Amino acid sequence: MFVRHAKSSWKHNVSDMDRPLKQRGRDDASIISQEFKKLKTSIDFIYSSPANRALSTCKIFQKYLGFPESMLNITENLYDFSGERALEFIRSIDNELNTVMLFGHNYAFTSLINILGDRIIDNLPTSGLVIIDFNVTSWEHVKFGQTKTIMFPKDYRL
Repeated sequence: MFVRHAKSSWKHNVSDMDRPLKQRGRDDASIISQEFKKLKTSIDFIYSSPANRALSTCKIFQKYLGFPESMLNITENLYDFSGERALEFIRSIDNELNTVMLFGHNYAFTSLINILGDRIIDNLPTSGLVIIDFNVTSWEHVKFGQTKTIMFPKDYRL
């Protein structure tokens, strides 16, 4: 599961790593996490970029999905914009984990979704979530999967 961080604010004079979420970002992440919860999909583990906007998005999902801190690992490899480090990370995930949720950034996630899934998405929007199923027994063999779910905030806003 790929989740792009929620809409962030550029009005603060902070580093890229420290950029906070805008209110719309918090609202959209809340909407998507609540809609995702309705799918009743099990998650074995969650990984997040350490960037404030990604980790804050992850914490919003944590609030609505109720996963414990012990299910979350923050990894520098998801603070990636090309997708190369993120793909290396995916291919190194422990094979005991079947379903993982990743919180990260564009253009890395749009690129990976298009490379790994079977549906082309022009742009994974902020707070967007995409689920791809892989028919492999080892994460190192992740190559081509089936895009199962696409959730964009604009499709759920009232």
